[in-house]
Amino acid sequence: MNYEHLKKQLEERKRRILQEFDQNDHYGLNRGFASDTSSGELSQYDNHPADSGTELYEREKDIALNGHLKEELSDIEYSLNQMKNGTYGICEVTGKEIPMERLEAIPTARTVKEATPNQEISSDRPIEEEVLTEMEDEYYSEHDNNEFNTPNVYYEVASFNENSMTYEDASIVDEEDNTEYVEEYEQFVSTDIEGYTGTDHVNFERNVEYDEFMDEQDQLDDEQS
Repeated sequence: MNYEHLKKQLEERKRRILQEFDQNDHYGLNRGFASDTSSGELSQYDNHPADSGTELYEREKDIALNGHLKEELSDIEYSLNQMKNGTYGICEVTGKEIPMERLEAIPTARTVKEATPNQEISSDRPIEEEVLTEMEDEYYSEHDNNEFNTPNVYYEVASFNENSMTYEDASIVDEEDNTEYVEEYEQFVSTDIEGYTGTDHVNFERNVEYDEFMDEQDQLDDEQS
């Protein structure tokens, strides 16, 4: 069978990978793994932890991208050697001929579809789903006063911390009714997705917080008069 067009495709992809490695110096990994070296900083002492976290994320991403390309390059070279040896297109497991349709889709394929490893779909789920399921069972119900909201997320996540994350004047220090907001008026004032576009487009929710706020305003007016 003629695999000349696949050979050209593999050689072109190999050339592009090598060119990419040359241009970015293997994603900068040849300059060392220290975060201060990769970021250009002489010291990380005065950097905010979030900045250091961003640098670490970018470093890990570079390592992953570099690893993927190295693995792809290895597969391409293996397939090119198979073409030289006359073993290209033969399944390494069954000995059957790999269909041309499969090779055109995956030029580095070594087996027929039926012999591909890891065909089973894993049933493992992230451990976080257990917490999310419990949160849904607890907060989502037919009762209006038992709704799931943003503070609920905070409390559930913070429960895994060893130290308390609640600080003085925090916007979520009141756990009584789970209606915490940055400012008091945000508990009963809302706008649409466009944000604030004028007083005619603000909705006031007539709830407990609104009544308490109005009572406070009336009390202040009485004191001033």
